[in-house]
Amino acid sequence: MPIRTLWRTLAILAVAALTAVFLVPVAAQAAPRESRPVYSYAHAVRESVWVDTGLDGDGDGRTDRVAADIVRPSEPAREGRKVPVIMDASPYYSCCGRGNESQLKTYDAQGHVVQMPLFYDNYFVPRGYAFVGVDLAGTNRSDGCVDVGGRSDIRSAKAVVDWLGDRARAYTSRTGGTPVRASWTTGATGMIGKSWDATIANGVAATGVKNLKTIVPISGISSWYDYYFAQGAQLYDGGPDELAGYVDSEGAQAHCAAVQKKLADGSPTSGDWTGLWTERDYVKDAAKVRASVFLVHGMQDLNVRTKHFGQWWDALAKHGVERKIWLSQTGHVDPFDYRRGAWVDTLHRWFDHELLGYDNGIDRAPMADIERHPDQWVTSAVWPPRDTRTTTLYPARGTTPGVGTLGLGRSTGTERFTDDPSRSETDWAADLTKSTPDKAAFVTPALTGPLRISGSSHVTVTATPSTASAHLSAVLVDLGPDTIRDYADGGEGITTLADRTCWGESTSGDSACFKTTAAKTVHVDATVVSRGWADLGHHASLAKGTPLTPGRAYTMTLDLAATDHVVPAGHRLALVVAGTDKDLIEPPATRPTLTLDLSRTRAQLLLDGGAKALARATATAPAARTLTVVGTPECASGYGDGCTSTVSPSRTVPGSSTSR
Repeated sequence: MPIRTLWRTLAILAVAALTAVFLVPVAAQAAPRESRPVYSYAHAVRESVWVDTGLDGDGDGRTDRVAADIVRPSEPAREGRKVPVIMDASPYYSCCGRGNESQLKTYDAQGHVVQMPLFYDNYFVPRGYAFVGVDLAGTNRSDGCVDVGGRSDIRSAKAVVDWLGDRARAYTSRTGGTPVRASWTTGATGMIGKSWDATIANGVAATGVKNLKTIVPISGISSWYDYYFAQGAQLYDGGPDELAGYVDSEGAQAHCAAVQKKLADGSPTSGDWTGLWTERDYVKDAAKVRASVFLVHGMQDLNVRTKHFGQWWDALAKHGVERKIWLSQTGHVDPFDYRRGAWVDTLHRWFDHELLGYDNGIDRAPMADIERHPDQWVTSAVWPPRDTRTTTLYPARGTTPGVGTLGLGRSTGTERFTDDPSRSETDWAADLTKSTPDKAAFVTPALTGPLRISGSSHVTVTATPSTASAHLSAVLVDLGPDTIRDYADGGEGITTLADRTCWGESTSGDSACFKTTAAKTVHVDATVVSRGWADLGHHASLAKGTPLTPGRAYTMTLDLAATDHVVPAGHRLALVVAGTDKDLIEPPATRPTLTLDLSRTRAQLLLDGGAKALARATATAPAARTLTVVGTPECASGYGDGCTSTVSPSRTVPGSSTSR
């Protein structure tokens, strides 16, 4: 080989070696791990489009168009680059407001959005995202009618996702106008929202729409039947027709009487499952979900109760959906108002990973964050924990009438109680070790080690009623002193303060600064961990309830609300079986006395470590305690924010209370 050729060959090899040493690590380090606020929020593009849903819900002879207000950075489009979308579809943008401060959309003289509620646009638009706020059909500036989680609700949001994916038509005005395409977006869309908004995200994901990459449902409904009924027992004395009337725009109120009648006719107060509820059951369609799911819920949410997240989570897990979960001690509260800094950081990383494709490690982080005590959080690699097992506990008679034991051994005998609609789960817990005529209680020995309950448990009851109708409640109680978030308070576990913190950029019409909050706590001697309710007349089927035969025994399994709770050493775990749970379910038509067959009654609890963990933790006997408990929520079911007076459960709406 000539010397010149040899020299060139060696030089090439040397350069290649240097490139391998220096250039590859530099390139690897240059891979983005976090979107940065490099774009101007003040100069963001603000525009509105009306997307054709293909439906004519209001019957005016033309297909409905829903309004989508857009805030997006101007620089990427000028540079020939496209951006992903964060979207919140809501019925609340004009009637009720969003967030702890009940913010509404505001507009300038040209009809462009000035204030977009919440922090999402302020924070994410400078980081290279577009934010789209969608008015559900029948609300604010959209055509159509509200149908409370049905075809119109879901289609009005899905149509916008389709438009962002270049599969639907949109126009520059509500009537007529020029066709417009979303040429500025990659199409990758993430939906977020709380309560009704979260419910819409669940429903749209359950359609399997293509370019929906992720959803972040906060306190969302997964099946509307379970919002209004608990296995046949009526939760509120109002129905979806009233809820539609509450959020309808003025135009919808004038044209949507037929839709509201259909809602009323399809949701009988009997608690029977109808076709209306099938249409609004997203759990059955979990196999269609393509989006990842970051689920957030308060474990003491008595508005959108925790059965919703439990059954949705289990269905998603069954079908292998990528998922993450946060569970707080609050009621119906947004994580921005109880763990603000960590929430914004985690949400930022989640959207960067799911919508921008950044390898920032959040997919390898623990699956679950759980608030164990106020402002004290733990994590779980998976949820429920891998060693969680269904463990059967049996009630047994004790030395005091109506107060027995709870353990691993089967028993015989009966206990009796009479439905008292004036008594609640907190009354039962306060009197748990006393003989009272309205309940039957069963208690473990004092635990010698902690016992963790994770997931959705069940209680099977065999009861003989004295009348033709009966409701049942099953309640798990942690007996022992603790300091918890005061979920029964009007703030449902938070107190709103006067100072503000800022999250993103502001304009004169849209501030990124929001009032801070602090945990509102209360000291208790007993904590209700989980609860479930049912109408015994629906023991055979949810499709049709039937009158009971007095003197005949009926067996029914009650679904307990999903939770994650550790009963610490020294405390006791109790099961209460009773009738009407005041303010949480409506009473039956009669006031029955029910006789429990203890040999055919059992609790099937999801315990970390299963029966072995329970056996280890129940080695010694308890000492009796005097109990005080947190009271029934005074404002968890009201329309307004910051309310303090007691209101009827019939007035609860998804998204009401202090933090919509």
